[in-house]
Amino acid sequence: MGIYGALSSAVTGLRAQAHALENISGNIANSQTTGYKRIETDFLDLIPDAPIRRQVPGAVLAQSRGTNDVKGDIKTVANETFIALNSNGFFVVEPKNGQADGDGTFAGTNFYTRRGDFEIDKDGLLVNGAGYYLKGLAIDPATGNVSGSAPAVIKLSNAFLPAQQTTRINYQANLPQLPKTDAYKASVPNSELMRAGDYLPSTFTPARSTSTTAFTATPASMVGQSLTIAISGTAFNYNFYSAAAGAPPANNASNMYIDTDGKTVAQVLAEVQTHMQGRPNGAGSTVAIPATGTDAGKLQITMPTNSGFAMTASASAGLATSFTTTPPVSSVANGTPVNAISANQNAQFLTNTIPAGSITVYAQNGAPAEVTMRWAKVDSATSTPPGSDTWHLYYMSNGNAAGTETQWTRVNETFQFAANGSLAAPTGGATTLTGLNINGVGVGDVELRYDTNGLTQFADVNGKANTSTLNQNGYGAGEFVSVAINDNGRVVATYSNGERIDMAQVVTANFNAINSLKRLDGGVFASTSESGEAILDLTGEGIMGGALEASNTDISDEFTKLIVTQQAYAASTRIVSAADKMLQEALNMIR
Repeated sequence: MGIYGALSSAVTGLRAQAHALENISGNIANSQTTGYKRIETDFLDLIPDAPIRRQVPGAVLAQSRGTNDVKGDIKTVANETFIALNSNGFFVVEPKNGQADGDGTFAGTNFYTRRGDFEIDKDGLLVNGAGYYLKGLAIDPATGNVSGSAPAVIKLSNAFLPAQQTTRINYQANLPQLPKTDAYKASVPNSELMRAGDYLPSTFTPARSTSTTAFTATPASMVGQSLTIAISGTAFNYNFYSAAAGAPPANNASNMYIDTDGKTVAQVLAEVQTHMQGRPNGAGSTVAIPATGTDAGKLQITMPTNSGFAMTASASAGLATSFTTTPPVSSVANGTPVNAISANQNAQFLTNTIPAGSITVYAQNGAPAEVTMRWAKVDSATSTPPGSDTWHLYYMSNGNAAGTETQWTRVNETFQFAANGSLAAPTGGATTLTGLNINGVGVGDVELRYDTNGLTQFADVNGKANTSTLNQNGYGAGEFVSVAINDNGRVVATYSNGERIDMAQVVTANFNAINSLKRLDGGVFASTSESGEAILDLTGEGIMGGALEASNTDISDEFTKLIVTQQAYAASTRIVSAADKMLQEALNMIR
């Protein structure tokens, strides 16, 4: 039995090494196959039953072992629908099982693969190079969340993307405590405010600048002296001279020279008044010495508009060198809402406000409309009389308005800020723009959302609104352009309007015993009782877009195993030859 046992063992060795050679051959053949998992060969010794002191090594049995838990190299590719897995999971796929009315039919059976070279076929399905179709879950377009739990073959549509009406604008910004509008003058208190009296019918108690002492100067004593009158922060000097003493310097942008020879004080002051009335914001001003009242005999300038001004004089007895300035008071209080700004008020409105940003919104039919916004500070804790830091927000509702037609519309909300810069009111975090209509494009009700801490009023040296968030949820209709799978496993369609819409979520599967899956043609696997059922992952974790996993075959390692297998096979043939000679010798003993 010993010779026959050795011969039998040698034959099993030949058979085992041949099986190993077959695995090595397959591994080398698939060294360039996408997602291929090599097969290793395990050898199992078969020990015949015998007493301990008579035991022999016995025969050998070769069996295959999977390497599904060994990842191949991942390489980036240009195709945006190619995907790879940086985990031990598998893509869930399914082959077609027939045709019906020109469309492929599927049985609903799940198979699993690491081969991620998916491309779009004529039916809008994602199929890999082995003919297996990618499965996933649909995305709810309204919420962007995964819909359902049973994977189905992903089908893409190249139809036009319908327009989505804008229903929400997200806006967050910091407003400067001191807005530096075009009308702002550091020397003019409250010039940063948009005063309601400039836009609504109102009356003003005139601004006044009055000398603190009587004006006793004569035309002769005024020679060589001057008055400096600043309107809205712009100063101008009125210089008095005698023509008999010589010609004065030429008038310029900040100086005027007035001859007092042969004139009365009233005539000299009348020349000052005439020039003042021609200055910016100086219309209607007066320069005179009242004959009656509490200010009788004093030099007084009045300004019937709400433009601030101040006056100084050179030191001279009787000319009056100290003045008291009383600011104008409007019958319309600061902070009074101005709900509409007409086209003929636009120029002044732009000088009293700061830009708040601009964004395109969309009507129900996809018509675009540009919403241009501006902030106006309408009251301040430092104003006279003191109020609270209050802002109004405006948007341009009609860029083509003319005359008294409304060009800017106020957002129906008053924004007030606390001393620490936080928003004190309103507290809801959102305001509705009711019936938003821009240049005739009816957008409808739009929620302006700024959340709890989205609007602040902190000091800013630039005096401008610093917008940190400005976006909206609408878009116009778009034509299908391309599709890609991102690193979250989302199948994303891109349209000509720039929108990117999530269409499906790629599903991956994990197994407790990953190497116990059954191999099938095309680099796919089927679950078995040994592998356990698939554990589906809906998060897309581990998916890499624009990438492919290569075969995990190492050529150099396979060639090394090939040499060892070849030598082991040759050694087994030597056993067969030796056993044959020994049997031959045994047979020759009877001759």
